[in-house]
Amino acid sequence: MNVAVVILNWNGKKLLEQFLPSVISCSEKEATIYLADNASTDDSISLVQNKFPSIKIIQNKTNGGYAKGYNDALEGLTEDLFVLLNSDILVSNNWLTPIISEFKKDENLVAAQPKILDYNNKSYFEYAGAAGGFIDQLGYPYCRGRIFNTLEKDKGQYNDITPIFWASGACLFVRKTAYKEVDGFDEVFFTHQEEIDLCWRLQSKGGTIKYIGKSTVYHIGGATLSSYNSKKTFYNFRNSLLMLIKNVGSSKICLLLIIRLILDGLAGFQFLIQGKWKHCLAIIKAHFSFYRLIPTYLKKRNNNKTQFKYYHIKSIVWNYFIRKNRTFKELK
Repeated sequence: MNVAVVILNWNGKKLLEQFLPSVISCSEKEATIYLADNASTDDSISLVQNKFPSIKIIQNKTNGGYAKGYNDALEGLTEDLFVLLNSDILVSNNWLTPIISEFKKDENLVAAQPKILDYNNKSYFEYAGAAGGFIDQLGYPYCRGRIFNTLEKDKGQYNDITPIFWASGACLFVRKTAYKEVDGFDEVFFTHQEEIDLCWRLQSKGGTIKYIGKSTVYHIGGATLSSYNSKKTFYNFRNSLLMLIKNVGSSKICLLLIIRLILDGLAGFQFLIQGKWKHCLAIIKAHFSFYRLIPTYLKKRNNNKTQFKYYHIKSIVWNYFIRKNRTFKELK
């Protein structure tokens, strides 16, 4: 099985200098390493050409965000397995081996992720993916090892191999044939939750997504777009709504969207009373952007709507804030 590790970069010279050595030393025997540059204006390309000449460079013409950036970069690659790796990740020895092995064993496996721990606090799971992702009925994402902002300590409780609903875009393994079959990422998403939408569509085609806890990487998180940035709030709220209308096959989609409108409004009000008015405004903008895109996404819905049950719990908000369940194993 031929493997391509593809690192998307935009003005990330410092991160490349810090993390590329670990990627090269731990990956070169099993994979070809690519840097996909999203029209950077810093010295990223010259740095890689001079200090890391073994890395192959793909130069995208524009900065289309995560979604278009990877769609453009992967189009010409011939490897069987793509590994989409954030530039702010430290990989460990043999991180590729157990996941490649699982893809070889399971022909139905279309996407996967490793254990993702916090680079700055390595005994804890990291926000973006932790030990594998899920969503509730209303489209709110959560992970094994991370629910909202509560991160679990890694005690070996998730050292397993298990099916999940979505694999993290911070370190996403995806089979080339499956990726091509669903036409890759939805470029309207630009960034945030595009991997959840991709995994949803992959499963609609009958594929399986897995978490493989025998592999570990360490993620800084927020190096590209901090949680304090209101743009992140905008994309997270808008894209989760787009994902619902595009993929949910239930006749209850209208009711789900009404409930989301109420809950998103409460989230906006909470930001407002905390003095985070930019985040409150971002939620309002997210909803108006979503409303403008409804006609387009109703057309996409006819092609993508899901016939399988995509959730295990109805409301992560209820479980976390009302029932006070803070870990994945407590959820009901």
